[in-house]
Amino acid sequence: MKEALLWERLDPPRVRCNLCAHRCKIPEGRTGLCLMRENRGGTLYTRVYGRTISQNVDPIEKKPLYHFHPGSTSFSMATPGCNLRCAWCQNWEICQIPADRAEALGQEATPAQLVSNAQQAGCRSIAYTYTEPTIFFEYALDTARLAREAGVANVFVTNGYMTPEALDMAAPVLDAANVDLKAFRDATYREYVKGRLTPVLESLKALRRLGVWLEVTTLLIPGLNDSEEEVRDIALFLVQELGAHTPWHLSRFFPAHDMLDRPPTPVTAIEHAREIGRRAGLRYVYAGNVAAQADLACPACGRELLKRSGARVVFNAVTPEGTCPGCGAQVDGVGMGGVGSRTS
Repeated sequence: MKEALLWERLDPPRVRCNLCAHRCKIPEGRTGLCLMRENRGGTLYTRVYGRTISQNVDPIEKKPLYHFHPGSTSFSMATPGCNLRCAWCQNWEICQIPADRAEALGQEATPAQLVSNAQQAGCRSIAYTYTEPTIFFEYALDTARLAREAGVANVFVTNGYMTPEALDMAAPVLDAANVDLKAFRDATYREYVKGRLTPVLESLKALRRLGVWLEVTTLLIPGLNDSEEEVRDIALFLVQELGAHTPWHLSRFFPAHDMLDRPPTPVTAIEHAREIGRRAGLRYVYAGNVAAQADLACPACGRELLKRSGARVVFNAVTPEGTCPGCGAQVDGVGMGGVGSRTS
């Protein structure tokens, strides 16, 4: 166990965790809602520092990040735990795991070892993913600082349910983030996710303000968050608060965990939502879990610029300067046409 960051003492021996938006008040001997941060003797500790439950080399497109060094690989790692309880969680076996089991699972690895593993695998970035990086914040932050020194980029794949304090601390070493915007109704967050909508919206705006490259994913669930009105509300928020250049990934739902009673999302619903996003002014709207929908066209002239087969880039015509070779328009993203080039 390692002493946590971002906490304060209350009336002894209670402490308050200021890492995520729950801001749990934790009595002696208990954990916060995430189950991975424990008050021991009036000091808050993280229970998952240095213990990975997953290490893999993935295409960056699997995060999904389509406008961040396309075609590169990302060394992806996670520890157990999450601060939300999504009814449809795809990774519930490692996200929603009891604390006593979490300490016994996984493989020990120091931050330096993770960076070395990423370099040996030829990865352009390290992705803190699969579970929720907020939960292993201290571990991710130490790793990210070493990665930045080694010239390896850092990526958060996150539910966005963190505090401004956590974002301010992470931003100096964070290059990109994909935030899961699960719905645009607070009631949905409270009932199905056990959180609130507002902290996620504030995190999205803060990431944009802090200069982190940002992409957003929404899992469209039939009858839950896929109404035309709600989809339009999300699209307008992205355009007005984050900018029309923000890539939006619309993914199909498949029954999982505690939500086995709903059908998969029809492909037609994804296509309709994409059209809503385009009409709202978004330049880049992608379909997830749908074949042949990951291509990129120039937002100015419509020329085909980038083509993918699954998560593999098979064609990329974006210039090293990050522009369309036809009309010269800038293509939003980081390293779109050459490693290390920032184009927006």
